[in-house]
Amino acid sequence: MSKKILSTSIPFVIFFLILALPSSCFAMPGLTVVEQRAIAVFFLAALCWVLEPVPIYATSVLVIVLELVMMSNSGLSLFTKSHDPETLGKLLSYSQVMATMANPQVLLMMGGFFLALAATKYRLDVNLARVMLKPFGSKPSRVLLGLMLITAVFSMFMSNTATTAMMLAMLNPVLEALDPDDPGRVSYVLAIPVAANIGGIGTPIGTPPNAIGLAYIHQIQEISFGGWMAFAVPFMLLLLLLSWRLLLFFFPIRQQSIILNIKGKFMKGVKANIVYLTFAATVLLWMFGGSHGMNSNVVALIPVAVFTCTSIINKEDLKAISWDVLWLVAGGIALGMALEQTGLAGRLVNSIPFQNFPPMAVLVLASFMTLAMANFMSHTATANLLLPLMAVLAGAMTGLDALGGGVGLLLAVTFAASLGMSLPISTPPNALAYATGLVNTPYMVKIGATMGLVGVLLSLGLLWIMNLVGII
Repeated sequence: MSKKILSTSIPFVIFFLILALPSSCFAMPGLTVVEQRAIAVFFLAALCWVLEPVPIYATSVLVIVLELVMMSNSGLSLFTKSHDPETLGKLLSYSQVMATMANPQVLLMMGGFFLALAATKYRLDVNLARVMLKPFGSKPSRVLLGLMLITAVFSMFMSNTATTAMMLAMLNPVLEALDPDDPGRVSYVLAIPVAANIGGIGTPIGTPPNAIGLAYIHQIQEISFGGWMAFAVPFMLLLLLLSWRLLLFFFPIRQQSIILNIKGKFMKGVKANIVYLTFAATVLLWMFGGSHGMNSNVVALIPVAVFTCTSIINKEDLKAISWDVLWLVAGGIALGMALEQTGLAGRLVNSIPFQNFPPMAVLVLASFMTLAMANFMSHTATANLLLPLMAVLAGAMTGLDALGGGVGLLLAVTFAASLGMSLPISTPPNALAYATGLVNTPYMVKIGATMGLVGVLLSLGLLWIMNLVGII
């Protein structure tokens, strides 16, 4: 059997095998039929995303259709009415599954695509690159570090997805300055989502898991905005430097210098000025979301309306939008929703007898379990699922004094939730990078999995230092 046929058949064979197995084989008493189907869909999706027997956006569409047909309240009668309601389990709302195609995260990405299209069309991207990257000189590795630092700083105060969309918009002139066959091009594309994911750790508002974790931490110990940054920013910078070196190691840049020959000035004219003003206004609204009441998802639709109404983006330009990536993200959201709403994720978490393990084992297991789940579920959903359980454990656990006790446990899980970035569907920033066509899943797994593992281990070291100096 050829390798291609094998990689194509394995996901579907395992899918049908899981569906056919009796529920007693899963060692989870009370497992419902819908939960078993969710397990089958999860393994099918995970294997298809990794092995790519079909395009990864097609896998996402398949996930949504399987959930609608087999697991929703408007599914095929054979699947939804042939079982006792108690053994069948909780069905998904078909409208909620379909709504993943217009999830706020998907619309946020679409707004980012519109900004990138307009920026490229009116040369805003190249002019931003000229201004922002000039201090980092012409050495390719320093330009790469500059991109990562700029991305991380924006990501501390803006949505990670919005930051990635903005930074990818100014990447084109950098890539054009590199040889087409230079493997370092992959480094530049992956650097932006990696830096965005890591940068969000730096402030309590950088990413939703931080805010969720801080709410539970405050039940034990008060940590101010500045207090969070005092330990999170050094941790973020260390991760950033490590990821920079790893990117250069995995995808070395052969070119000795990178000259950004960006000539000319900002374009003039009514439409060009509309692009500049809309771009600036969108970024400012993203940065100061707490003061005007609109979240980043709502703000992202403003440039969509402005650019279409002024014909800055026309129907021909719309064909250039990576609609396949929007489908890809929708499928990832649908999979996470299925794991959460069927109760399967909660069952898996609650089936682990944390209270029977040594405290250090609980900390390590909780961190790596969070990391694994965050690669397949929304980081926010992962934090919402695990942190309440960890908060209960934190209040009752002793024996973790060297790593900050209960606060250390909650911080470790919070950090781990932001480090899941191994697949295109792990985070919207990853999906945006995948949309460039310059990176594939194995590339993303290589850097994402490595940084996830290293990040969790470093977070444990950080907790030890924080406890040593009396921060926690």
